Amino acid sequence: MIASLNGTVLSVGATSAVIETSGVGHQVLSTPTTLADLRHGHQARVHTHLVVREDSLTLFGFGTENERDTFVALQSVQGVGPRLALAMLSVHTPDALATAVAAGDRKALEQVPGIGAKVAARLLLELGGKLSLPDAPGATPAPAGDARGQVEDALVGLGWNPKAAASAVEAVVDGPVAEADVPATLRRALQTMGAKRG
Repeated sequence: MIASLNGTVLSVGATSAVIETSGVGHQVLSTPTTLADLRHGHQARVHTHLVVREDSLTLFGFGTENERDTFVALQSVQGVGPRLALAMLSVHTPDALATAVAAGDRKALEQVPGIGAKVAARLLLELGGKLSLPDAPGATPAPAGDARGQVEDALVGLGWNPKAAASAVEAVVDGPVAEADVPATLRRALQTMGAKRG
């Protein structure tokens, strides 16, 4: 099992990055939060989980062990595969998911596109006690910049069409999006889109 990668970032896309270790480039699917912290040409360390299927080997990477462990725990629930687990971590932080499960907040889980009432109820039932509740919140500010396109690209990567993605971003922000705000903006946009679905 590949538990982590430590290497040079060769490229960063809307839904994945390529990290080179020992001359081998590994494509790593990840959340907007983790991808926003990766920089082309810089060293990076990600905590990984390898999903093995008959026809594929897919590597998922995360900025923290908590995020990786939450990703693994989510897939222990029937009906939740790696793509849906990744979508959940694109909308909610691990701490927010743990808090929602502990509080029995089904509506918060249903904000994730692809999660209906049945799956949300199953998540609440089966994840009880499996997710670590947050200790003390903390945030690291970063310089401002216009990263609206990153949010739209991430939404397209998650399966939305470009027009819907642009409209969703427009609905939650008025001006430029700071790079540090990409994950939060994406979550708000996804919550809006999830609400529209029903």
